[in-house]
Amino acid sequence: MKNIKKIIALALTSVISVGLLAGCGSKSSAEVLNIYNVGDYIDEDLIPKFEKETGIKVVYEKYDTNEIMYQKIKSGGSKYDLVFPSDYMIEKMIKEDLLQKIDYSNIPNYKNIDEKFKNASYDPKDEYSVPYFWGTFGIMYNKTMVSDPIESWDILWNEKYKQQILMLDSVRDTMGIALMKLGYSQNSINEAELQKAKEELIKQRPLVLAYGNDDIKDRILGGEAAMGIVYSGDAITLMEEDKNLAYAIPKTGTNKWIDAMCIPYNAENKKEAEKFINFMLDAQNAKQNIDYINYSTPNKAAFELLDEEVKNNPVAYPSDDIVKKSEFFIDLGDKIKLYDDLWLEIKSK
Repeated sequence: MKNIKKIIALALTSVISVGLLAGCGSKSSAEVLNIYNVGDYIDEDLIPKFEKETGIKVVYEKYDTNEIMYQKIKSGGSKYDLVFPSDYMIEKMIKEDLLQKIDYSNIPNYKNIDEKFKNASYDPKDEYSVPYFWGTFGIMYNKTMVSDPIESWDILWNEKYKQQILMLDSVRDTMGIALMKLGYSQNSINEAELQKAKEELIKQRPLVLAYGNDDIKDRILGGEAAMGIVYSGDAITLMEEDKNLAYAIPKTGTNKWIDAMCIPYNAENKKEAEKFINFMLDAQNAKQNIDYINYSTPNKAAFELLDEEVKNNPVAYPSDDIVKKSEFFIDLGDKIKLYDDLWLEIKSK
């Protein structure tokens, strides 16, 4: 869940409650479920449906980034029953005992989760998280400006496209691209490999029009650049707006991310949270949510209900070969400082 995704771009910082006007610190009750989610990351019509089916009232609050959510949970001042962190943040929160194990006997619809999304590196025993949505990042390009096939990350270093390339202003994402170009892991902590990645990005600097975030989408849509790095959900939206735009994932793979439903360590309504997870995994409910969010689903039963055009869209659902070659970001702990220091060098050139 990146802060430049469409879901974050649409996020509201204000707090809303659905069905019950109460704060997140409300007294524990079997009739209340406190949910903390990213803005515009659920079809909110599903919430009153859940309330009607279960009699459980939902208090729903929104956050902008993983880091904001993490700090609030870590502080212990607010008690939420359900949160929606990304892969690397799930790993971090497990390490710090900020999540509790899920009782899957209360989630029979877990059977709908595709096996290929289970036993992921961030939660290898599937104890703390239930997959929610997933996606990739890749190269969005204008077909009227780019004639070369995009089969590798090397095209981002092609002199032909000098000052027509937009890169993410994000250390992990952009260093990850350089590492992939060199054949290394996106999660490398090998200092020699990281130095080589830094050198590649410094070499690329004269070719880069700008490092950006949400503005990359607008600039590509406006024809200011030939290509740039975007996330798959954003790519689908952009391609709907401009038929000259296309999205490519290099054959060697890319970054794949997944967001999941998790129960914080201090949740007071754990069973109610598990009921909500089970409700969201129902095939029909999950399809309704997919239709609203437009990101890729790990729910196999819901996937089967989608239109053929959606199921066969390689932007939303790349081949198994590409997925296998792609990596999740992992929590690097203190080693992230290696990346931060090199990023400062790259940006100062």
